[in-house]
Amino acid sequence: MVMVMDFFFGFNDFSTELTSLDVRKKREFDRMWRVRGGGSIVAKPVIWDTMLVFADMDNHVYGVDIRNGRIKWVFTAGNLFFDSNPAVLEDGRVFIGCYDGYIYCINAKNGEELWRYKTNGEIGCGVYANNDMVLACSRDGNLYALTTYGKLLWKFKTGSSLYCTPGFYKDRIFIGSFDGNLYCLNKEGKELWRFKTGAEILATDTITIAGDVVYFASMDNFLYAVGTDGKELWRFKTGKYGNSSVPLYYNGILYYGARDGIFYAIDASNGNEIWRFLPQGKGVIDKRPLIYGDRIYIGSEDGNVYCLDMNGREIWRFKTGGAVFTSVITSHNMLFFGSFDCHLYAITLDGKEVWRIQTLNKTPGFVPPAYEAWETEIKTDTHGEEVEEGKEDRYLRSLAVHEFDSYKAKSEYAMKSEYTSKSEYK
Repeated sequence: MVMVMDFFFGFNDFSTELTSLDVRKKREFDRMWRVRGGGSIVAKPVIWDTMLVFADMDNHVYGVDIRNGRIKWVFTAGNLFFDSNPAVLEDGRVFIGCYDGYIYCINAKNGEELWRYKTNGEIGCGVYANNDMVLACSRDGNLYALTTYGKLLWKFKTGSSLYCTPGFYKDRIFIGSFDGNLYCLNKEGKELWRFKTGAEILATDTITIAGDVVYFASMDNFLYAVGTDGKELWRFKTGKYGNSSVPLYYNGILYYGARDGIFYAIDASNGNEIWRFLPQGKGVIDKRPLIYGDRIYIGSEDGNVYCLDMNGREIWRFKTGGAVFTSVITSHNMLFFGSFDCHLYAITLDGKEVWRIQTLNKTPGFVPPAYEAWETEIKTDTHGEEVEEGKEDRYLRSLAVHEFDSYKAKSEYAMKSEYTSKSEYK
């Protein structure tokens, strides 16, 4: 018996036994373009001096004193911020892209707008900035290179939309496109080479480059290692729901969270798996982890921040009221991250809350279900035949049941936050 299903209902009405699961991508991944605004936090914060700067899905950028959680200033843009990780220079200039199509430059000291530059599409991911240029990818398919004072240097057109935070290495620029290509450009915007994958390339944080190797992932379910000369070194197969994150390179190991809900440690030299960690709720992990003091910190769509040892064993977890899409950052012996519950958290290195602040809009935004672009062919055994089941099959069965039960027609992240009371932090 074979059934083709989407992810809008669970297994409650089935009396048959699930024996195999075949997942197929049925259309282009567009989850991030169909989000709706609210006070949720998805973008990673940055720190300048004692100021923590972050953006929410309700058009706001905040400046917060990291010592006490007091909001010092708020900047308002024309649309929401999603994976819009800010970049900051030593002089306190903050650069951030927005769904209104603008690249903004803001003074971290007081939130004053210094300049803006208009592109022809939404800017969903973070920007890259150094003292010479600002790089931002737009949904219009162009990579924009600006001076740090907002003047266009050049733009480079790819074959489709862009949802990528550029990587910069030895005067070369690396971006992934929805046309499936990883592009390598020189700093004047001239293409040097491209590498083709089997599906869209997203990068929710800066593309990882280490030791003349580019590490990136594709919606074709592979994590790639490609030399800076464009030659493939290896590829690593994750689950069946694509990849949108970027790995962290640390001491020869890649630490990577995949959309199948698994966090991997992978040998960077050959692509062999070292260990894996499966969070409690099996939520999507699509942001770069943090390693600090021989501890690994990851956020998960299941609402937890996890602390692991270097062998992948859980030490503690910190529960929030919504999905944790943001990366965790550290400063002043604290950890900082945002949640879909409309709060930014500061916790100690051992997982104790120090403070939290609530965004101005106390209603969470909306994100479509995680696996809406996929359909699943369920093969069932109605006659009780014995089916040989390996380790991977047992995992897929468990994960499939969880996914069907978790991602109904209405996203679980459209729900009202449990933290809707008036914030005590002003």
